[in-house]
Amino acid sequence: MSDTGALVYVVDDDTSAREGVADLIRSAGLTAKTFASAEEFLAAPRPKTPSCLVLDVSLPGLNGLDLQQQLAKSNAQVPIIFLTGHGDIPMTVRALKAGAANFLTKPFDDEELLSAIRQCIKVASLERRARTLEQSLKSARSELHQRYDFAQILGRSPVFREALTRAAQVAPTESTVLVTGESGTGKELVARAIHHASARAEGPFVAVNCAALPDTLLESELFGHERGAFTGADRQKPGRFELAAGGTLFLDEIGDLSAAVQVKLLRVLQEREYQRVGGTATLKADVRLITATNRDLTAEMAAGRFRSDLFYRLSVFNVHLPPLRERGEDVLLLADHFIRTLGAQMGKGDLTLSRDACDLLRRHPWPGNIRELQNAIERSLITSQGTLITATHLALAPSPVPTPPAAAPLPAAAVNTPGSLDELERKAIVEALQRTHGHKSRAAAFLGLTRFQLYTRLKRYGIDLPDEADLAAS
Repeated sequence: MSDTGALVYVVDDDTSAREGVADLIRSAGLTAKTFASAEEFLAAPRPKTPSCLVLDVSLPGLNGLDLQQQLAKSNAQVPIIFLTGHGDIPMTVRALKAGAANFLTKPFDDEELLSAIRQCIKVASLERRARTLEQSLKSARSELHQRYDFAQILGRSPVFREALTRAAQVAPTESTVLVTGESGTGKELVARAIHHASARAEGPFVAVNCAALPDTLLESELFGHERGAFTGADRQKPGRFELAAGGTLFLDEIGDLSAAVQVKLLRVLQEREYQRVGGTATLKADVRLITATNRDLTAEMAAGRFRSDLFYRLSVFNVHLPPLRERGEDVLLLADHFIRTLGAQMGKGDLTLSRDACDLLRRHPWPGNIRELQNAIERSLITSQGTLITATHLALAPSPVPTPPAAAPLPAAAVNTPGSLDELERKAIVEALQRTHGHKSRAAAFLGLTRFQLYTRLKRYGIDLPDEADLAAS
């Protein structure tokens, strides 16, 4: 960090002292500008903010401390070095308490003054960088908020607007949200919009694709691990729960979780705390959880592949995104958006869709949803030579049958209504006890609870089932 050419102001009513300090500063390769009084300093135009101000305490009229206070009121962030005589030390102490960078007693050592000036220049440079970085961060946050604002999400169809309305309703809360819909319908985009409309918007948004990692890595990815926890764990690693602290954790493809990871996630949701793999320290789970899936979780539960107790924890509030084939004219709206944005990136001029291209876009079932549409538009921009995009340019393969049905809107019983979660949890406990023939330790393990937690819930829900006969009767 070079200080060559940095600007230093000198304010001193003693001409010889003032010019002596200025010459010393210039001899060090710095730029010096001098003033005979505080009033002259305040009256002079200052197009460039100095990196340092060398200021005599005893000045006629407005003294050095008064000038310091005026600069503080005007929010002028200039490091100040006071030059003082022995009799001015009490005043200088007051100046230091008010924020002065340093003070030197006359007569001072030249190298000591230059060292203090260089330190001030370094601090001023760091503070400018910090302010620039802070402004950049504010700008980036503002851009993100605007980008993921619900109003920026394209779609006019009633079924899609209804989904966004539900998402906007739950956004200001801390409730856990389950976003369902086929692949490519924009589940992560809606999850980000929920985050940026929440009280946690200033915190991180951390996304994990649960289907992209094997179980052995997913647990470590979610909860972190300690050094030596397993082969290759040569250092402590924070998990995504830890990285998302104060913000939102988005778990995509939640329906692909293995039974073992489902149990651990359920425990975190119940206790709001967790441990790193191989660790003993308990960490708080300070996150808002949003999950997403393209699977029908009710069918997965019926098949025994997804825990009902975890499902009810995750589906406090459900937002279902309709497939593109059910969104009517939204297809053309999105196509036009992709033509403009992708066309600008490729340096293409104004492009429009021909009538046959519009008809094809309306008829196509879009098994890949918005992602497939974006790819089709990008492909057409590459192959089109003029200003018109035709059906041939889109090159859509016939696809009369859509992909296997994705997660449908959850049944009414799965949506959080007053008292429903307690009733569902009671039912899950009774079912677990029935399956384990009243063996409470096994039932607790099946539910992902400790024995103490199970007994607490048995008491809360008034479940008194000492033997199998009572269980069958319930």
